[in-house]
Amino acid sequence: MSNTNQKQTQDSKVSKKDFWLTLPQYCLPQHSLSRLMHKICRCQKPWFKNRIISTIIKQYQVDMSEAVQPDISHYKHFNAFFTRRIKIDSRPIAYGSDVLVSPVDGCISQLGSIDEGRIFQAKGHDYSTLELLGGDQQLAAQFDGGQFATIYLSPRDYHRIHMPISGKLTRMRYVPGKLFSVNPLTVRGVPRLFARNERVITIFQTDFGPIALILVGAIFVGSMETVWHEGEITPPYTKDILDWHYTDTHIRLNKGEEMGRFNMGSTVVLLLPADAPTWTEEWKAEMKIKLGQALT
Repeated sequence: MSNTNQKQTQDSKVSKKDFWLTLPQYCLPQHSLSRLMHKICRCQKPWFKNRIISTIIKQYQVDMSEAVQPDISHYKHFNAFFTRRIKIDSRPIAYGSDVLVSPVDGCISQLGSIDEGRIFQAKGHDYSTLELLGGDQQLAAQFDGGQFATIYLSPRDYHRIHMPISGKLTRMRYVPGKLFSVNPLTVRGVPRLFARNERVITIFQTDFGPIALILVGAIFVGSMETVWHEGEITPPYTKDILDWHYTDTHIRLNKGEEMGRFNMGSTVVLLLPADAPTWTEEWKAEMKIKLGQALT
């Protein structure tokens, strides 16, 4: 369904304004700032954490009526608020064994087909599945001719990640990298952004083949967790790719079940194989989407 190649031809030039606005990020101590934010978000002083929470709610118009705990004084620190649980009935999961659903609340950055191993990022930018998946050729080949969806989570969104379809966990991979912002401006201005930033790649075997659910880190978002891994995957940060294989375990998660969380906002990239159901024509770039809404 994708017109990816056509888009790349039409949008071959990157805006000079976007380039200059994102240039300072190359000079920032991205990981040091993220470590500092990690500490700030876990400060338990009531006056401090309540002030930050109140400010975020007001600035981003966060709907606390959806939260299991709407009283901000009950949150231990800001991160506890940011990763708050929401009421189950506030995000109905679309029915159907062949229906994939959005794994998160957010805004669709891009979605379409994977053409010749390339994924469309934004005006003038694409990147390879091989680079995104940390250089594993065998893994990247499983998504040749498949589809991708990139969903951006803003500070107002629910920040837990859920399964788009039922599947058995087979592998997790941590790929170190930069921590550029992942807001729309930076997506337009930084080439190969999602293949350069730190990320956690999770692979699940489903009824129609493997899917990849990729958690992309960003500045102030260098902390990601999954429900099966004890503690945070980052920090600490490493310079090496880390792999976990789950061939001898039986970790199976059902569609709609929580699989992980960002400890600040970021982006999820979903990869599907060639034989998977295709995205519906309803969804386009820059459209808002909710957890549980049908993508196929």
